[in-house]
Amino acid sequence: MPAPVTLAAIIGAHGVAGEVRLKLFGEGVATLAKHKSFNDGALTLVKVRDDGKGGGIARFAESTSRADAEKLRGTALSVPRDALPPLAEGEFYHADLLGLPVITDAGDPVGTVAAIENFGATDIIEIARDPAPEKGPKTFMVPMVPTAVPEWDQHRLVIAAAFAED
Repeated sequence: MPAPVTLAAIIGAHGVAGEVRLKLFGEGVATLAKHKSFNDGALTLVKVRDDGKGGGIARFAESTSRADAEKLRGTALSVPRDALPPLAEGEFYHADLLGLPVITDAGDPVGTVAAIENFGATDIIEIARDPAPEKGPKTFMVPMVPTAVPEWDQHRLVIAAAFAED
């Protein structure tokens, strides 16, 4: 059974009526609004709106006061993997890549996918070296573009040997 996918996290209370502020990990509140239940039914979404700053404001049926909202701070909002829409060719969910073993296109093992960042231009894959060197950086980054990452699947991520830093 695939692990649930986290779409957002509650970062604090908003107002006094139980609303919460959200850090979004998906493509905005419209994506989040497609789901009515989170965390195996523990939270029921009543409404969600854009906060104008890249995050969201949500109301859950289980949160009716500021105190309730404060108790939810730090809660990740997850849905089952099969509740997400299918992917087109070349698309991926970050959750599907995290933890994958990384090899070069020459077949040499490099490490594992530690994180995925996006600073505006494209997704950047952070790779933790395995084994970690005694000196020097323990991770390095590779852009998620075809010249750097020619292929990946549910078992491994392949990077061009030229991008495997020594």
